[in-house]
Amino acid sequence: MPVEDVRQQPSEQKTQFLKIEMRKAKPKKRVILPDPVFSDVRVSKFVNHLMYDGKKNTSYKIFYSALEIVKAKMPNEEKSALEIWKKALENITPQVEVKSRRVGGATFQVPTEIRPDRKESISMKNLISFARKRGGKTMADKLASEIVDAYNEQGGAFKRKEDMHRMAEANRAFAHFRF
Repeated sequence: MPVEDVRQQPSEQKTQFLKIEMRKAKPKKRVILPDPVFSDVRVSKFVNHLMYDGKKNTSYKIFYSALEIVKAKMPNEEKSALEIWKKALENITPQVEVKSRRVGGATFQVPTEIRPDRKESISMKNLISFARKRGGKTMADKLASEIVDAYNEQGGAFKRKEDMHRMAEANRAFAHFRF
């Protein structure tokens, strides 16, 4: 009775390792429609971040009234309220962030550049979160105060950006561990 060889051939082993499936295709980016007043997509994104429980109309009211308050607070400024808001967002947008990376049992904070869409998202979320933490009567008042502070390069959201940059600068020696 002949003994059969139950070992696999080397070529069969290689094909088993190569059959690992790739991840699915990345989902399509959703198209965000511009807002009704300024016809600006960034305003719509900001309002979407500001929104709670699907109440977009309330978010629009808060945003537009905040811009009116900004215009009232800064009457001597030649820029429009929307331009002030855009400049404020630009002032609090971080360029680099640190990500944790484990190398040989030690965790390093590795500075990495941020993708443009993530930069925008981070700046909007920071502006809104620091506005919510502020003292004030209405959310429109708080948001207006935070926009004015960000425009003048001060306030919580601007400080967060400065802290992110400072951490990245302090950990610049680990930049060679980039992902």
